Amino acid sequence: MRSILLFALMLPSLVLAQIPQSQSLPKLSICVFDPLGANGSLFNTMKDYRTVAFEWGVDLEPRAYTDEKIAVDDFKAGQCDATLVTGARARPFNKFTTTIEAIGAISDEKMLRKLLATISSPKAAKYMREGQYEVAGIMPAGPIYLFTRDKEIDTLEELSGKRIATIDYDQPSIFMVNHIGASMVPSNSANFSGKFNNGSVDVAYAPAVAYKPLELYKGLEENGGILRFVLAYMDFQIILRTDKFPKGFAQKSRTAVASYFDRVNEFVEKETKEIDPKYWIDLSDDAKQQYGGMLRDVRIKLRDQGVYDGKMLKLMRKLRCKSNPAAAECVEKLE
Repeated sequence: MRSILLFALMLPSLVLAQIPQSQSLPKLSICVFDPLGANGSLFNTMKDYRTVAFEWGVDLEPRAYTDEKIAVDDFKAGQCDATLVTGARARPFNKFTTTIEAIGAISDEKMLRKLLATISSPKAAKYMREGQYEVAGIMPAGPIYLFTRDKEIDTLEELSGKRIATIDYDQPSIFMVNHIGASMVPSNSANFSGKFNNGSVDVAYAPAVAYKPLELYKGLEENGGILRFVLAYMDFQIILRTDKFPKGFAQKSRTAVASYFDRVNEFVEKETKEIDPKYWIDLSDDAKQQYGGMLRDVRIKLRDQGVYDGKMLKLMRKLRCKSNPAAAECVEKLE
């Protein structure tokens, strides 16, 4: 569910400057996943990123990929020196940072901003590197919601047995669908919306920014709805092969990317407001507690299975409890 890619179609540019032509710098490359290839906004964002990379001592050429798996495979094979992919695809390179997308772990944008600022600081640099790979920036892509073709499906019991479009390479999503007793329908970023819109599945996960470009209102029609409950926050991550880049490059990159949070978040909020208000389903307090408890149980089990990073989960719990110390998980010291 955390790999819905439509945010890439509209992501605003992060930096604007002229690339110096006179410098002779190491020539490296970055595999960039963008559903629209070289014509996409995410790829254009990386062309702007190349501008700042010049200032940090590298000529970083972006290479467009419309298939995210191939982008990752080429990066692993050394065909590129860096890559930009979704958090779900970045999991093999850094369990700490990809745990940001842990189900139900981030309460709101304020917490996400604080989290990204914290882990992008020099003090957290040791967590950004695993083996030969290093995370050089994390871009938020907004909250993920549950889209249902029947607005009566708003409790865990009602989800049991329902067909859910599930990203087939995302282990946490598969685990959660099985955990609630729903029926997993293997899907990917290219076909999940079609399955939802034509009725092949009853439920789908998607970020708000996918509503218009994927025409998810066709699947919602008159009887569907969107649960106003954040399941997780999607992100994109820049991953480097550390030994290919100058010392200090990754930290400069993390600091710069973190500084654009508000600009990107404004775009996400704007797109969310474009959703027809009639589709939003407000949950009862009991339902919210039920969902929250279920997601916490899933997080803990996935941590114990080695899918989620315990240190990141503790950091996120600390931030949640700072804003809501009366929450059950804070009083009982869960997770």
